Amino acid sequence: MPKKVSRLLGILLVMLVAFSGYVAQSQERNDKSYAPVATQTEPGKLTVKMLDVGQGDAILIETGDQTVLVDTSDIDEQDKLRAQLRQAGVKRLDKVILTHPHADHIGGMDVVLADYEVGEVYDNGMPSTSKIYLRYMKELKKQGIKRHGLKTGDVLDLGGGVLFKVLAPSEELVAKGTQRGYKHDPNNESVVGQLIYGDFRMMFTGDAEAEEEKAILAALGPDSLQSQVLKAGHHGSKTSSSKEWLRAVSPQVALISCGAGNDYGHPHKAALKRYSALQMQVYETDRVGTIILTSDGQDYDIRVETE
Repeated sequence: MPKKVSRLLGILLVMLVAFSGYVAQSQERNDKSYAPVATQTEPGKLTVKMLDVGQGDAILIETGDQTVLVDTSDIDEQDKLRAQLRQAGVKRLDKVILTHPHADHIGGMDVVLADYEVGEVYDNGMPSTSKIYLRYMKELKKQGIKRHGLKTGDVLDLGGGVLFKVLAPSEELVAKGTQRGYKHDPNNESVVGQLIYGDFRMMFTGDAEAEEEKAILAALGPDSLQSQVLKAGHHGSKTSSSKEWLRAVSPQVALISCGAGNDYGHPHKAALKRYSALQMQVYETDRVGTIILTSDGQDYDIRVETE
């Protein structure tokens, strides 16, 4: 074959390959342009699991984008926490929210930090002399995990259209709580927040008692607190869930995390009576095991482990 013809065929071949690549790229761009985009409110996107971890709190929130743990149960319930997280198929915790530094809320941090990759940790921003607190703070520093203090007005984006709006502690309380010599009342310094997904609301209370409930009502008013579901304050203690708080939140359901036959008598009859007066449906982990709530941003559904 003459060299001139050979060169011409080579040029034509290069042009053909380039044109084919251009067509493929154009088709790829067109496919992407017309591909359906998933919305942030896909049905069943939000799952909240109140884990059965005995006399303590550990609530797992799963959105389309993140896995979040609110509190980590008690130090003597670490095996239960580990088993519950394994059963839930947890691989990574994007956020851990610790409502206050009592052992039955931060006692599982050893498990969390040893077994899982953790994105960020949030708490009430106040120091504690608790050995468990000091130990996990040291481990956070060792692993390079960011820790943030929460206060009224903060909003955490949990992904998938789900928000966690912080109602307490107030900025003033946090400022007092960081001063040397301040006498702490951890229950009433709990991180209180409202989980928001579309029209669905769930109130998270930690161990907040009537004192903190009253402070939130005074600062924010009752109109912004309405929630379909209430995480009962302080494991259903009579010192929490005041009548004024329940009227403002106006929940249809109360979820209570407590251990069977616990020494504190939780949930207390006085609190259960107040729930009953409002015709609330009550679920207790000591009776039904892990409580699983799902929501599509409009309706919600609750099922229990014993079903």
